[in-house]
Amino acid sequence: MFLHHRAQFPPHLFLSLFLTYQWFLFSTMQRVFFYELPYPTTNHFTQTILPNLKHSLSLALQLFFPLAAKLRLPPLPHMPHILYTEGDSVLLTIAESRCDFNHLIGNHARDVRESHPLVPKLLPPAISELDNTQVLPDLLAIQVTVFPNSGISIGITFSHLVADGRAFHHFMKSWACIYRKSIGDLTCLDKSVVLPFLSRDVIEIEDPNGFKLSSMMKEYWSTWAEVWREGTIPIADSVLSDKVRATFVLSRAQIGRLKSWVSIQYMNNNEQETLYVSTFVVVCAIIWVCMIKTEDSEISDLLHNDMLCYFCFVADIRNRHGVAVPATYFGNYLAVCFAQAKRKELMVENGIVTAVKAIGKKVQELESGAFREAEKWMSRIKEVLESGPFVSVAGSPKLGVYETNFGWGRPKKSEVLHIDDSKSISLAESRDEEGGIEVGLALSRSKMENFKAILEQDLQLFSGTGLLV
Repeated sequence: MFLHHRAQFPPHLFLSLFLTYQWFLFSTMQRVFFYELPYPTTNHFTQTILPNLKHSLSLALQLFFPLAAKLRLPPLPHMPHILYTEGDSVLLTIAESRCDFNHLIGNHARDVRESHPLVPKLLPPAISELDNTQVLPDLLAIQVTVFPNSGISIGITFSHLVADGRAFHHFMKSWACIYRKSIGDLTCLDKSVVLPFLSRDVIEIEDPNGFKLSSMMKEYWSTWAEVWREGTIPIADSVLSDKVRATFVLSRAQIGRLKSWVSIQYMNNNEQETLYVSTFVVVCAIIWVCMIKTEDSEISDLLHNDMLCYFCFVADIRNRHGVAVPATYFGNYLAVCFAQAKRKELMVENGIVTAVKAIGKKVQELESGAFREAEKWMSRIKEVLESGPFVSVAGSPKLGVYETNFGWGRPKKSEVLHIDDSKSISLAESRDEEGGIEVGLALSRSKMENFKAILEQDLQLFSGTGLLV
């Protein structure tokens, strides 16, 4: 089913890809939301819910029209850009599933392949015969799956090139709000729907030494264009055949005790530097350490003790730099951060302290300059991918995933699926407790069992309590 929208815009609108080129390497994002519904049949859904769901989506896309646009990649030296043309559309698929809804929303380890039918695929790139421009015809696709007598899921696949996490969730919450309020047209919008800020004019930045981010972006693209043009190979089913995905929930009390334990250990070491301890830092630190310990059985050679391990994350820098970029800016506005530590420093009993120091230091550096060493981002990404063990983060507890309420209540579960073939973890706020954190990850079944045992042991040691199930 194609969902078309007719936005009241000029025939063509052009958007540059500022602060986006690093995402050509990790461009496809997938997330699924699960909602519990009492309605018993697919027929009831299609007659009572679907019409308003389509209408509200059409209205939301008129506000967030870049999601319906196309990505154009002309030959060098021209730069890639997003081009919206009147009549561009988004594919909406409606499906039915007989899978166990309660099984899919559980936190327990389960085959990653069970969730992939719930998210749509983006169409592959095509080459324009007129000017040899490569065109991505889809930047967003949506699938609604009905589980009779149980609920529905809304699966989203979108390109990171058009939006980062904050921008994407702004769209999702706006769509949900328009649906919930049964808004008939855009003239009826109230202040509950915050409009996106689409202009790129506010984000040309030049540091005191004359370094311009726009120049850096052009250099990035000239270096990586051909790599990206080689295309991406679809994930083979065999790659995912032994993988399971699980969600681990850390309570607010556990996180508080982790912070206290780390702070006490740090003071006992008579360290002079200020230690930055936040919920994000301490949760990332313990997960990083546990993942390194999980890999230890495969890297037992003492020669690897000095191997550098990396933890990579991004930070939303709207309103963080000197230029006032509004919170509603729609696009990508992220700084890339790389924490590192030697394997042997993370493997010891208080390795979490080392991890907190490394990650916290990078968070603190954002305050003194969000674009610190930005010219090295791409080379650092290449270095990390080619060198030692690394863990990266998708999502953030600050995105408010569980605030995406269409009127059916908060999602019963939301998961990030694109971590299944990567070395990423996903983070979200806890659905059931303010201040708690949900951590999602995908590993082989044997590694997942090891990881769970190690995390359980470390939580008992550091916080005095085990995992929440």
